[in-house]
Amino acid sequence: MAQKRKIGVYVCHCGGNISDYVNVEEVVEGVKNEPGVEVAKTHMFSCSDAAQQLMIDEIKEKQLDGVVVASCSPKLHMFTFRGMSERAGLNPYQYVQVNLREQCSWAHTNDKIGATEKGINLVRAGIAKCILSHSLSAIRIETKPSALVIGAGISGMRAALSLADMGLAVHLIEKEDEVGGWALKTALMGPEAQNGPDIAEKLIARIKQHDNIMLYTGAELTEKSGNIGDFNVKVRLNDDSEVTLNIGAIIVTTGFDTYVPQDGEYGWGTDGVVELKDFRKMLNDGKLERNGKPIKDVVFIYCVGSRQKKTETCENPNSYCSRYCCTATTFTAKTLHALEEKTGQTVNQYHLYRDIRTYGKMETVYEEARNDGALFLRWDPENPPVVSQADGKLLVKVQDELDGNDEIEIGADLVVLSTGMRPRDNESLDDILKIPKSKDGFLNEIHIKLRPVETVIDGVFIAGTAQSPKTLAESVASSLAAVAKTGGLLKKGYVDLEPLIAKVYEDKCTWCDECLKACPYGAIEKNVCGDKEIAMVIGALCKGEGACVPVCPHDAIDIEGFRDDQIIAMIDASIKDIK
Repeated sequence: MAQKRKIGVYVCHCGGNISDYVNVEEVVEGVKNEPGVEVAKTHMFSCSDAAQQLMIDEIKEKQLDGVVVASCSPKLHMFTFRGMSERAGLNPYQYVQVNLREQCSWAHTNDKIGATEKGINLVRAGIAKCILSHSLSAIRIETKPSALVIGAGISGMRAALSLADMGLAVHLIEKEDEVGGWALKTALMGPEAQNGPDIAEKLIARIKQHDNIMLYTGAELTEKSGNIGDFNVKVRLNDDSEVTLNIGAIIVTTGFDTYVPQDGEYGWGTDGVVELKDFRKMLNDGKLERNGKPIKDVVFIYCVGSRQKKTETCENPNSYCSRYCCTATTFTAKTLHALEEKTGQTVNQYHLYRDIRTYGKMETVYEEARNDGALFLRWDPENPPVVSQADGKLLVKVQDELDGNDEIEIGADLVVLSTGMRPRDNESLDDILKIPKSKDGFLNEIHIKLRPVETVIDGVFIAGTAQSPKTLAESVASSLAAVAKTGGLLKKGYVDLEPLIAKVYEDKCTWCDECLKACPYGAIEKNVCGDKEIAMVIGALCKGEGACVPVCPHDAIDIEGFRDDQIIAMIDASIKDIK
């Protein structure tokens, strides 16, 4: 078969990212005489338009029937080179990507000779795979022009309105009896002092008036079947009735829960120790008093429930930063100062922080809080503030890192804990959607930069704080990104899926259902073929993960593009010079 193939091999310098540690010319010399290789060359940047055009011209001129590009990760440029192959008239699945950057040059920066030898072997393996590749066609599925948005907070409502404005039918479901999410409870929000309830109510009014949006409150998703472009879902309403919907895509914007401190944590449970959200409600009411007494001293403690370390009392720490807390707390300082001026009452503010993370334009909020008189003290996480009671007041002891670690005692009328976000508990929904989670417990995207709102479940997108801690602006931005992806999917009317999926050899299969048990996507079902039962792959659901392959006792299943014969050939090619 190798003698019949005409393969082009192109090794990339990657502007020095590869060629600084791998001798790319030696790689070309080492593979140019491999069976099936017609052309072997280097390019400074294979992904550049100029290099792609040179490859296209060569594919056409020499009638190449396979291409191996040895450059960076396929996560970065797989679709780039697939597109290049198609423009040259070559089936995109007869192109093979070899990762010389992440898997070779960056992994062996101290051994150029060894990296070069490894590079030769990696490219040989890519050639061996390419020799055994054949043309494949994408799986085309028609899409329904409707979407389901789960969660009617600000992110969910913005997503629903944007989809509806595109002309798509939108079903917006909310578990609670009222929509609006956390914005209904937050009053003024920084940095522009927007009123949360006002923002929510304006969006609610637009949703109720939009002909393309159907809003369900007190509603929960109970069942999902089908595939991208054609999902069938069931929604249970609060009167126990059930609605069945046929939709093309799903956007999950289920929001977050706030961290609840443990008893005794920073004085939690002591009279006068409150959460930031409760203190903001107090300010919104326009009163600087508690239990009938004026408030004169307030201590804010940051990073409560964020950036934790594992201890005996904290077995499952939230190690991440909640991002919004610093801005929310410093904005509260500004709000408090404005209320002081309005009432003529003076309140001393003490902000005990680990690190101030008011990033970007929000840095001005922190600066204004300082200029207004708020005092900021930095504490070491190994020696956190201690809250107790003394002489009828709260007493906070803290060592200020910015002042020689001297211990400072602060008498306070109120201690305000700036609590972080935590993943929302949605066990039943998680079981239905089966979206993977990050190590922090939030819903996980495919790639944080390249595919930031897509999940491994085709047609299911995530946005807002269901995905990770975000500010309101960041949440809306991610929901609009999900809208763009959903709109592009549904307005086109069809979607092309990867053909790199499981393939059943009917003559070997005896239906033992081991593949079905192993498949996490439910992409295999039993089918009658002639006089016997065999496994059948549901192409629209299969992700080509391959969990079904090793469990088959009859070796009756394979993955297109990663077949057993290809893997074995790659191994043999990569070790043929090893003695």
